[in-house]
Order: sequence, then C-alpha cells, then structure tokens
Amino acid sequence: MTKSIPYYFSLNSPWTYLGDARFTEMTARHGFTIDYKPTSLGKVFPTTGGLPLPKRAPARQAYRFQELVRWRDHVGIPLNLEPAFFPADEWPVAGMVIAAKGHDQGAGPMVNGILTAVWAEERNIADRDTLLTIAGERGYDGAALMVAGDTDEAKAEFDQNADDALACGVFGAPSYVIGEQVFWGQDRLDFVERALAGA
Repeated sequence: MTKSIPYYFSLNSPWTYLGDARFTEMTARHGFTIDYKPTSLGKVFPTTGGLPLPKRAPARQAYRFQELVRWRDHVGIPLNLEPAFFPADEWPVAGMVIAAKGHDQGAGPMVNGILTAVWAEERNIADRDTLLTIAGERGYDGAALMVAGDTDEAKAEFDQNADDALACGVFGAPSYVIGEQVFWGQDRLDFVERALAGA
C-alpha cells in the first residue's frame, strides 16, 4: 500500500477543520504522508447527489448545527457556528495550497492555517492580504505562494482533484482514501486509524 494518503477536502468545510489536526497527527504517527487535494464540491456534488448548504432541507441544516456543537465540544477546539466569511471563494486560496505542496514543510500548516482562519478567527480567506498574512504566520513566503498558485498548472490540478475524487468514489469532504477504501467525514477517523495501523 502506498504510504501517501489522498486527502480530499474543502477549504470551506467545518468538518475538514474539525478533523484536520487529528488526521495530520495520525498519519505522521503511523509513518504515512498526506497528498493534499483541495477539491471543488461544486463540481463533485452535481454528479454524486450532494447539495450546497443553502439548498438542504431545514431539518438537515438544523441537525448540522447540533452536530457541529457536539463535535466542537468533543474535539475541544474553537469553532464559530456561523463564521463571518463563509462560504468564501476557494480561489486563489486553493492555488496557494497546491503551491505549498512543494514547500519544505509541505501544505499541511497552510491548510490548517486557512481552516482555522475561517472557523475560529473570523478572517476572510478570499482576501489576498489576509492570505499573505496567514501564509507568513505559518512559515511560508506568502507572495511566492500566491504567484506559484495563480498559474494554469495549479488551476488544472485543482480541477483534476475533483475528477480524481469522482473517479475513486468520493462524494463529500473531508474524504480520506486508503487503498480501495474511502472514508468520508472526520467522524470516520477512528476507522482511518485502524486502516493505517493495519497497513
């Protein structure tokens, strides 16, 4: 089995935020690396039956709030239920994440910084100055990441991530792919760990 785990996620997803640090720690502990794949759910949902949040039934939206509170308290990290800048445009921020994959420390700190900015710090990840600041706080040259991420190659990779997600059966975020198995949602991380331990 490959030692790199494809990680399909949305930079707007509270569930990605709730699981990100745990998944990062878990993979490192078991000797795996992460293949960060920021993914446009707007491209995935129409093919797989998903709906953007505003189009979901009121009961589903209400239940989402209950689950966010439960998981926020269970995991013990701050989370704003209705952040000021949600949803945010995922470009150019996804391009910066893709560019960060080539950095010495990889994309992980950038991904966590972006998710934390949205869900705990009330920061706007669609604002370029904010992105530069987040990158600097996490040890990157923000201007260099922005330039490297604003390319046709980065945009093609972002589009390809959605195609790859669909090809392996991913329909939501976050999703972790281990061998032939897809694990959807941060609430499946116990099963992810079992799969990593047995690999």
